[in-house]
Amino acid sequence: MRVAVFGKNIPPRYKDYIRRFFDLLEGRQIANGIFSGFVSGLEPDVKIPQGFSILDGYEALAGYDFLISVGGDGTILETATLVRDSGIPVLGINTGRLGFLSHVDADHYEQAIGALQQGQFSLDRRSLIEVRCNNVSLGDFPYALNEVTVLNSARNSMITIHVQVNDTFMSTYWADGLIVATPTGSTAYSLSCGGPIVTPESSTWVLTPIAAHNLNVRPVILSDSNRITLQTTGSDHQFLLSLDSRSHTINEGSRLELTRAPFAINLVRLQGQGFFDTIHTKLGWAVDKRN
Repeated sequence: MRVAVFGKNIPPRYKDYIRRFFDLLEGRQIANGIFSGFVSGLEPDVKIPQGFSILDGYEALAGYDFLISVGGDGTILETATLVRDSGIPVLGINTGRLGFLSHVDADHYEQAIGALQQGQFSLDRRSLIEVRCNNVSLGDFPYALNEVTVLNSARNSMITIHVQVNDTFMSTYWADGLIVATPTGSTAYSLSCGGPIVTPESSTWVLTPIAAHNLNVRPVILSDSNRITLQTTGSDHQFLLSLDSRSHTINEGSRLELTRAPFAINLVRLQGQGFFDTIHTKLGWAVDKRN
C-alpha cells in the first residue's frame, strides 16, 4: 500500500500526534510520500522519516493508493486540487474544528490506517461544480467541491445577480451575494446562510442568497444536470468569485456558466461513520440536553 500525506498549519498541540502517526506508517512498512508544503510547516518540530518521498503537485500522486489529509475541512478542500480526476481516495484526519469532511479524530489514526490496510471502508463519491467565465481565467482547476460564491468585493452595498437555468430566466437576486453549493457544501457556508442540509448522494445544487433584500426569497434546490448561468451588476463594478477557498476578481458583465464536473472526489468513510452519524456528532442531532 502506498500512502501520500498532505496537511498545513497544524496546531502545536497536535505535533506529538503527527510524530506518532509518522512512526506508525514507517513501522507498518507502508510506502509513504509527503507533500513538500506540509514538510515546511512541520520542521524543525517534527522530523520527517528518511523513508518518506517528498511530493510536489498533482503528477507526483501517480501510483499512490490513498491520500491522507491532516487538518480540517479546509485542508480536505485543498486536497481536491491535488487528486483532481485521478480517483485516489482521500481520508481526512481532523486536527481542525468541526470536521464534517475530516471524519477521523486525531487520536484514532491507528484504527484508520488499519482499516485502510484491511479494506474496511467505503467510498463517498462527492460531486464538484465546474465554472467557466467568459473573460477571466480561473486557473488549471476551475472546480469547487463545496460551493461557488459571488460576492460584492467591497462588501458595502448589495449586488444584483441574474440567474438562468439552462436557457430559461429563473430569478434576479438583490443581496450581498449568492452561493451555489454542492451536497458536500450544504453543511458549510450555505447552511450558515439558512440553506438546507442535503445528503451527499443527492444529485443536486442549492442556490442560497446571502442577506437577500427581498424577504420572500428563499434557497432553491436544483438538479445538478442543469446548466446555471450567473451575471452580476452593482455600483462597484467588480465582484469576488470564490471557488471553495480560491478567489478571483471578476468585472461587471462577466458571464459565469456552472455545470457538474465530469469527475468526482472519493472520500474514505470508515465503518460506523455514516453521514447521519456525522450530523449527530457535529450538529448534536438526536441529543436533548434536558434529558
